Amino acid sequence: MKTAGIIDCHAHIIDPGRFAYADGPGYRPRPHETGTREAFGAVLEANGVSHALLVQPSCYGTDNSAMLDAVARAPGRYKAIAVVATDTTEDALVALARRGVVGVRFNLVSYERDALAKAAAAGLLDRLRAAGLFAQIYAHDTQWPEIVALLGGHEVKVVIDHFGVRDIRSGPAAPGFQAVLELGRRGHAAVKLSAPFRLAPASSGYAALDAFAERLLSVFGSERCVWGSDWPFLDVEGRIDYAALPATLERWLPDAADRRRVLWTNPVRLFGFGVP
Repeated sequence: MKTAGIIDCHAHIIDPGRFAYADGPGYRPRPHETGTREAFGAVLEANGVSHALLVQPSCYGTDNSAMLDAVARAPGRYKAIAVVATDTTEDALVALARRGVVGVRFNLVSYERDALAKAAAAGLLDRLRAAGLFAQIYAHDTQWPEIVALLGGHEVKVVIDHFGVRDIRSGPAAPGFQAVLELGRRGHAAVKLSAPFRLAPASSGYAALDAFAERLLSVFGSERCVWGSDWPFLDVEGRIDYAALPATLERWLPDAADRRRVLWTNPVRLFGFGVP
């Protein structure tokens, strides 16, 4: 295992052969969209990526078994973002933290649209703060102003998925993206410069994202941005080249020291890589 260089901060373990999908909401991966722990380990080794932050996919609901199995079988290599029921206790969150979980995901796009709007969500956010865990949020653009209002007063650490935008056609002046920037100004949030292929064409080097990346970096700074691949690239047409994805940062972060912060230093600091 390589010991330095790149940490992938957004990837999924999808292994229906060992772990059956959960009933209920969520995207059901197609047969060619699986991603076992062995397959992901091989991808990381082939690309010089030493560590990764695994994110619970919606197909498993609140059953984090597949992801936690991968964490347990590669000690020190992975941290995890779980999905839990709203009434999960602080003791249960602390127990998850002992198993490598560093946060809980609120997937408002493909799992539970009103997860943060529920009255009980406020208590969960407070318990996450008490347990020292992040709230990782994936949301539609129109939801962000309300989310920022809901987060007010909780002071929970936040991680924002996939540039904090779903549809770039409205531009960075759109209210949703402006709310994401406001969350960055409050100082408790980090953002993932991840999965650019979901937002803009690769043929142009994702140039349509330049204005968004520039604004995110101006507000969050290179100290509160991380990179992620979104492997194994669910619900995407065409082939995604994992090896080419980290290079997308070179235009937005021409300074090598800034790229190292995003690819390595920030994930180590934020998510505790290197800490048992």
